[in-house]
Amino acid sequence: MKNKIGAVSRFLIISLVLFTGSAAYAAPLGKRIVLDNGMVLLLSERHTIPSVTINMLIKAGQVLEPSDRAGLAHITAGLLTEGTKKRSSSQIAEEIEFVGGSIGASGGDDSAAVNLTVLKKDLDLGLDILSDILTNPVFPEDEIRRKVRETKASIEKEKENPSAVAGKEFAKTVFGDHPYGRPAEGLPETLDRIIRDDIVKFHAAHYIPNNTIMAVVGDVTEEEIVSKLNRYLKDWKKREVVNPVFPPVKSISRKIVKPINKKITQANIVLGHIGIERENPDYYAAYLMNYILGGGGFTSRLMDNIRDNKGLAYDVHSYFAPMKYSGYFNVGVQTKNESAKVAIEEVLKEMERIRSAPVTDKELEDAKAYLTGSFPLKLDTNKKIAGMLTAIELFNLGLDYPDRYPKIINSLTKDDILTVARKYLNPDNYVMVVVGDLEKAGIK
Repeated sequence: MKNKIGAVSRFLIISLVLFTGSAAYAAPLGKRIVLDNGMVLLLSERHTIPSVTINMLIKAGQVLEPSDRAGLAHITAGLLTEGTKKRSSSQIAEEIEFVGGSIGASGGDDSAAVNLTVLKKDLDLGLDILSDILTNPVFPEDEIRRKVRETKASIEKEKENPSAVAGKEFAKTVFGDHPYGRPAEGLPETLDRIIRDDIVKFHAAHYIPNNTIMAVVGDVTEEEIVSKLNRYLKDWKKREVVNPVFPPVKSISRKIVKPINKKITQANIVLGHIGIERENPDYYAAYLMNYILGGGGFTSRLMDNIRDNKGLAYDVHSYFAPMKYSGYFNVGVQTKNESAKVAIEEVLKEMERIRSAPVTDKELEDAKAYLTGSFPLKLDTNKKIAGMLTAIELFNLGLDYPDRYPKIINSLTKDDILTVARKYLNPDNYVMVVVGDLEKAGIK
């Protein structure tokens, strides 16, 4: 969650033309090509700078791992650069650093990510290393144990972070048995169960080309990149993909309070419930509504009320996290222990207020202006464009998304905002996690 979760993810696309005061998108962000091995290639040619950025999403996230091996997807992704049949981990690092490039891999909730950036002249070397870590990882036993130790140490350190503790408890309570309820990095007891054979089988089952999205942005033509990928990935063959089936995430039907006592000066509060998937047609209205409620920083209602008017907190925000198979909504606030109850009351009042009456014309206009005006900043680097492209494919948004996005946002009305607020906000039934000095906060 914003607290739990740092997700691999998160968005959008290319080729835009900016005009003073507004943004017009001249063409689709990129071109979609399906290679012979089934991999989806999204290409955005940008020839002004002689570099190439590649972002890959492989549908091999933690949602696919067994619950008793939580952390398996995270460990598998993290070990891709730790040695192959051709190169040791130090050789991989030295070769890519020698040419000033970068390569990395990480695991997330819905997918694993592999990223490469090189100068155009070093693209062959970069693709050789990329194909090597994708298809030939050896998962050395000593590296597995080291990675497990590092991950467990990180989990232990997170216990000192009240915000992280609150976020994890919130996810666990809201999602229950669904994989989103588990931390992507796993748990100490499940990490200890992971053996090399688990990793090898997970990699073989999910790291396959027809389970992969690759975005390529930079100084390369379609003919060049397709030819090179066919050469470097010629041994990466398509195989059957088994789609996951998850238990439905149940809505919260009562108020659930999870108090966690820590002798700290500020209470860390996370309050919320199930939200919506990214592909839900209501997503845009919910996104706009949330901007007005608590996603808009200093312009939001929560910030105006709780921080500016009542001085209860330095920061308060709300968030709709749209993921592939579900989503969540939450409000996060840090406040003095003694003012925790008042802050919570004000959060619930603001949730109820935006459900009870239409937002003002000015709130709607300002929110639309910001969301459409800031959108080009999501596409101002090759890296951002590559991330947008993979998200567009993952969530079936369409390559004309940059052109449609401002039109969708500008078409929304006050009635749309009120409708989604009533549909997706529930100030009566929610999960609330409070990490703080519970005696001072008066919370049981």
